[in-house]
Amino acid sequence: MTAPVFAPIAEGMKTFAERLAATAATVEAELDFVLPLPAAESGLSVRLVEAMRYAVLGGGKRIRPFVLVETAKAFGHASPSAIRVAAALECLHCYSLVHDDLPAMDDDDLRRGRPTVHRAFDEATAILAGDALLTLAFELLAAPRTHPDAAVRVVLVSLLAVAAGDRGMIGGQMLDMDGEGRVPTPDEAERIRALKTSALFGFAAEAGAVLGGVDIAGRRVARAFGLAFGDAFQIADDLLDHAGDAVALGKAGTKDAARGKPTLIAAAGRAAAVARLDEAVTSAGDWLAGFGPEGDGLRDALRFVAERGTSSPTRDPAVTRG
Repeated sequence: MTAPVFAPIAEGMKTFAERLAATAATVEAELDFVLPLPAAESGLSVRLVEAMRYAVLGGGKRIRPFVLVETAKAFGHASPSAIRVAAALECLHCYSLVHDDLPAMDDDDLRRGRPTVHRAFDEATAILAGDALLTLAFELLAAPRTHPDAAVRVVLVSLLAVAAGDRGMIGGQMLDMDGEGRVPTPDEAERIRALKTSALFGFAAEAGAVLGGVDIAGRRVARAFGLAFGDAFQIADDLLDHAGDAVALGKAGTKDAARGKPTLIAAAGRAAAVARLDEAVTSAGDWLAGFGPEGDGLRDALRFVAERGTSSPTRDPAVTRG
């Protein structure tokens, strides 16, 4: 299989849906290329490879890759490197979904509108497929094809390791599990969101800044945007689950309450969650204030998250263009 041809994302496209779909298609092509093929002659387990591809391909909005690619563009960088890093991030994100869905974790039967990996295959295969996707993510980041500068690759590897590990996503998942069955404080719920969800969005935005070659100050701005964006995204997801919107979620709704998940809704109620969503959207929008039209893709993504979490849009100034 030959490598996909990179083309600038969303040239001439005006709507967010078109831009998101174009990014998703380009990242999907890269994922299809970097994932192994289920050929018996390769010497790899066909079942394992099929499970890896099932977990990653053909579903998902690819919102994390979109944030990464659009942040890189906002800092003046548009190249195959951004797509390659986005593919690595998506491999790691999909690994986390495979493991989160397991009976020992969130015990979900549906993901992205179809059976979860452990239902489509089996638990052991799901565990190993997730492990393989996790390690593939770092293989991709470390490869010279991702970026010609080894120093940049090392930074990206380090940032993703922190965002995904005990000080990031995995640490947040553990706190989430530890908090099941009891009412959390709002601060506890915020800590879980910051680690479980926001950390990877923080990586996505900061990785875009790293690819753009900006200084530490610029990277901090990008990371702060990503963290606020991730906070808004998780609250919106919690609100969708609370409303039982299985179509928007791509999985069964109302499971958080049934399992006693330590969400902000459990801590303070739906109205408080909607108010916090508004605050997170405003904060993320404020971090974009220094960007002109080059930041419009990120503003549109922020508007999408704001409207996803509530039937009425949150305050418009946070996502105003300019």
